[in-house]
Amino acid sequence: MSRRTGTASPAPSTTPTEERPPRAPHRYRARLGALAAGAVPVVAFPTPGQAWLAWVALVPGLLLMQRAPSGREAAVRGWWFGAGFILTAMYWLVPSIGPALPVLAVLFGALQAVVGYAVHRLLHPPLTTRRALLAMVVVPAVWVSTEYARSWHALGGPWALLGATQWQHPAILALASAGGIWLVSAAVATVNTGVLIALTAVHRRPRAAAALVTVLVLAAGPLLFALRPAPVGAGAVTVALVQPGVVEDPQARFEAGVRDTAALVGEPVDLVVWGESSTTADLDRDPAALDALRRLAATTGAEVMAGEDARKADGRISKDAVLVSPTGVVDRYRKIRLVPFGEYIPLRPVLGWIAGVSRAAGENRAPGTAFHVLPATDRSGRPLPVGALVCFESAFPDMARTAARDGARVLVYQSSTSTFQHTWAPEQHVSLAAIRAAETGRPAVQASLTGVSAAFDAQGRELARLGTDGTGALTVRLPLTAPGTVTWYDRIGDVVPMGALLVTASAAVAAARRSRAAARGAAGPDAQPSV
Repeated sequence: MSRRTGTASPAPSTTPTEERPPRAPHRYRARLGALAAGAVPVVAFPTPGQAWLAWVALVPGLLLMQRAPSGREAAVRGWWFGAGFILTAMYWLVPSIGPALPVLAVLFGALQAVVGYAVHRLLHPPLTTRRALLAMVVVPAVWVSTEYARSWHALGGPWALLGATQWQHPAILALASAGGIWLVSAAVATVNTGVLIALTAVHRRPRAAAALVTVLVLAAGPLLFALRPAPVGAGAVTVALVQPGVVEDPQARFEAGVRDTAALVGEPVDLVVWGESSTTADLDRDPAALDALRRLAATTGAEVMAGEDARKADGRISKDAVLVSPTGVVDRYRKIRLVPFGEYIPLRPVLGWIAGVSRAAGENRAPGTAFHVLPATDRSGRPLPVGALVCFESAFPDMARTAARDGARVLVYQSSTSTFQHTWAPEQHVSLAAIRAAETGRPAVQASLTGVSAAFDAQGRELARLGTDGTGALTVRLPLTAPGTVTWYDRIGDVVPMGALLVTASAAVAAARRSRAAARGAAGPDAQPSV
């Protein structure tokens, strides 16, 4: 009789649905892959500018989420993907916020964990046609929801939204006139989801369904652009954008702006726009600076919009767009949405140390309290109401929409990105003016101290530009749309992100109910609760 020694090994599981956790090295390799995959979509943004890539750039990251062994791991990979995206898209913030950038990447990246979970839940193999179609609704909705969440100004603002990759394509931006940048983001995310399904689905029906939806979404923008009548024209104005270049000394910068504007004498200019922080004088208390601007307005025949970055009578610094005519200051608008860390440090008592290791704001700027249109006039004295917004405010769709609804004929953005002169930031920034123009159906210009200064028509098409290597005054004839022009987006506002949030919440509730039902079924009717 033989005798068996040692400990018997348990029989291998034969349950087909059981998944073993991945080995730790494999798990971390996949997460690092997700971090790297997060950088891929950034190539579609300026400056790389490979806009076509946006339609497939999410696929590597989505594939890693789809193939995760569990929903939890998929969520972690989504988090790493989001962190990689933020780190790459906003690398140029390092001089301003230093070590805070990785922290922001981790915090904002966490939002993408929801995308990872949704992708795994809906698209893990074997994929059915029903789940494929559901994914093409839910995954884009979740993506737009995460973009909308991080766009809250208290968290930073809407920078590097996926739809912004299409800023040079008016046919695609037609979607922005209907649902804002959010609808463009949704379209891009939908196509990426469809491509993933087409590449990974085993059966023909889900592939065919995904391909059909993908084609329809790709055609939606150009079809709308072709069928929708162009904004009705109503005259034109000539706008001069003054760009003195990199001039560190504030007084020398002001004088350069004066020289560039004086060179416009004799030209039929209706409005002269200077960049953000083009003067550090409080024009209400500095008669010499104000007199210089008044003389320019008188000799050119055009009102001058200066960018004032000055300490006011109350002792606080603010950034204002100041409209000056030959008689003096006509009106001013004070910047409302300040740049986190650049113009104020959130929770300064806790995070103020960042100013000591970076170029973060040494003191908080004073924000304005309300937006209002500036009552400019053209050289003939006809009203030319202007939606004047300052720099970072070009990132916010709601502000341009408010300006349009309040009667602005032109959107004017004053900018200064000299801190980021040799990075992707200036090109990323100027692209936002094109999107705001398409959303609101009115022309937009951006005057930057150091570039990029540019002008766009009411459909977001670029009319003129002066790059970061240029100086002087860029003069452009700007076609106007009829007073009272409103796009669908002007009328309905943020219906798309609100709908995305509703879809995301509904999907979450449905998933939770199915999980509870599955747990009850697995326990059985006679199962006893575990202690």
